[in-house]
Amino acid sequence: MLILAGLGNPGTKFARNRHNIGAMAVDAIAERWCFGPERARFSSIAREGAIQTEAGQVRALILKPQTYYNDSGRAVGDALKFYKLNPEDVVVFYDEIDMAPGRFRMKAGGGAAGNNGVRSITAHIGPYFRRARLGTGHPGDKDLVHGHVLSDFHKADLVWVKPLLEAVADAAPFLAAGDDERYQAEVMRLAPSAKLDPRKAARGEE
Repeated sequence: MLILAGLGNPGTKFARNRHNIGAMAVDAIAERWCFGPERARFSSIAREGAIQTEAGQVRALILKPQTYYNDSGRAVGDALKFYKLNPEDVVVFYDEIDMAPGRFRMKAGGGAAGNNGVRSITAHIGPYFRRARLGTGHPGDKDLVHGHVLSDFHKADLVWVKPLLEAVADAAPFLAAGDDERYQAEVMRLAPSAKLDPRKAARGEE
């Protein structure tokens, strides 16, 4: 079984924020693979279902913590303990400002790189969970980061947001099978995006 946790802030006010693309991603997976209805569990909105792989179905729990982004670890930790799973059975989807918009990268373990949601999860379950990082771009100046992540995607962003979310969902069998490298490659094949330096791009230098 897998726990697929999508980070974001709760409520309609934040629903379309860049910071909530992780929650949008797990929603897309739940819809694509016909997961069950939403329920309140583990201080989260949760949905249960299965993803079909070549080797058969893999059960999964979609988890959208409602504890606010920076305290996501409490919800993920509670679910992990309840199902008696290992950190390697957790995939966390979240926004990555140090990647160009539309880029996608998988990573297992490592540090938080300034992401407070990842830091919170690490504090509760350790660093050895799988990370699905969705590039949202950088505003170009560190003083603008807070407003950037808590602002909504613009209409112009939909040209890459929508295909990226669809690709994350369509390629999910590779994720469920534990082949993160193939999952990453398939997402980028389905939703190709230019590899740019996000800071330079924001300043018009690329």
